[in-house]
Amino acid sequence: MMNLEDALGSDQSGGGNVWPGQPSTNPTWPGGQPSTNPTWPGGQPSTNPTWPGGQPSTNPTWPGGQAGGGGVWPGNQAGGAGVWPGGQAGGGGPSAPGGWPSPTVGPGPGPTIPVAAQTNLAIPFGKSLPNGVYDKLLITIGGTIKPNADKITVDIGASRDLAFHFNPRFNEEGKKVIVRNSCINDKWGKEERELQHFPFVRGQPFEMKILCTNREFKVAVNNSHLLTYQHRITNLRSINSIRIYNDLTLSKFNMETLP
Repeated sequence: MMNLEDALGSDQSGGGNVWPGQPSTNPTWPGGQPSTNPTWPGGQPSTNPTWPGGQPSTNPTWPGGQAGGGGVWPGNQAGGAGVWPGGQAGGGGPSAPGGWPSPTVGPGPGPTIPVAAQTNLAIPFGKSLPNGVYDKLLITIGGTIKPNADKITVDIGASRDLAFHFNPRFNEEGKKVIVRNSCINDKWGKEERELQHFPFVRGQPFEMKILCTNREFKVAVNNSHLLTYQHRITNLRSINSIRIYNDLTLSKFNMETLP
């Protein structure tokens, strides 16, 4: 079991929430940013890139129907000619927080993927995961929440399925909530909503890390462990893409393999 104390190494800190046992003045986040035109599975998309199943509009959709947050899209997000699949069941919380390894690039099941520095990356943003996901794959995302943000979304997908739907909502019936779920065979599973802390702030920058282990995704935001999400798609190599969209600007995206 990887320990939380090893999460970001001796160079990590931030704000009032630091990783346990890791005080420091200037936190260092791993990696850089991709080129101006990030690679999308199957090639480079146009302004409105297509998602599995075909999506011509700014607000992409998934097959079937998605209930939740008062709309067909999680968090009242309608889109295109199609809608999200299935229906959302409420409740359900993530498993207990786990640890993080030291973020020093090293050998692993997949290679470290170098990316170039970039100031702004186009939203929606897509990137392929050529080796799938695997133990000790670390994804770092940095950006700024828009001042009037309704929601932001990170989707980690496998073909037409969604392995991990991460959906912070800033005003769902007057509340802030982070919805987590998976969509498998056009059917949504049980939502996970329980969470004590909502770390995203409208108009403010953020840095988020997603660490994959053999059992789960671990998410940290602004130098603080936030939640874990147990894999519902267990064929990790089939999980081959990530997409970031909705109400944010994106300034950093990096993938690396931890030792």
